Amino acid sequence: MSIGPGTGLRSGDLAAAAGVNLQTLRYYERRGLLAQPDRTLGGHRVYPPDSVTTVRIIKAAQRLGFTLDEIAELVDTGRRHARTDADLHERAAAKIREIEGRIGDLVAIRDTLRAALDAGCHDLRDCAGSPDCPIPFTGLAQDR
Repeated sequence: MSIGPGTGLRSGDLAAAAGVNLQTLRYYERRGLLAQPDRTLGGHRVYPPDSVTTVRIIKAAQRLGFTLDEIAELVDTGRRHARTDADLHERAAAKIREIEGRIGDLVAIRDTLRAALDAGCHDLRDCAGSPDCPIPFTGLAQDR
């Protein structure tokens, strides 16, 4: 569908307003996160003004740790105004549980590395052979 001049935002304007580049807009379109824009008679993409909000929501959700697949489900749910398993409340609670698990893993890694520093480990090969080494080399190798 072609639209007249002065309606909506061209790609560059949307990208600048939302703080992304043009390739990001195209990618979001391909992923279905951003609706295919109308076109001017000259073939230029023209997005509705609320597209700025949509792109900002996508970027904010990414910063909060949501994947693009998760964001697509949330955006789709918002478009339908439905309450499903993609409901923000449920998704946010699941994301919090995931983040808390990662934080626990990171704390364990930090504590192990701190213990290695405190034990005076300067060389991984020497440390691995020392009974005082706190790094669980055998366990880490088997986890992978």
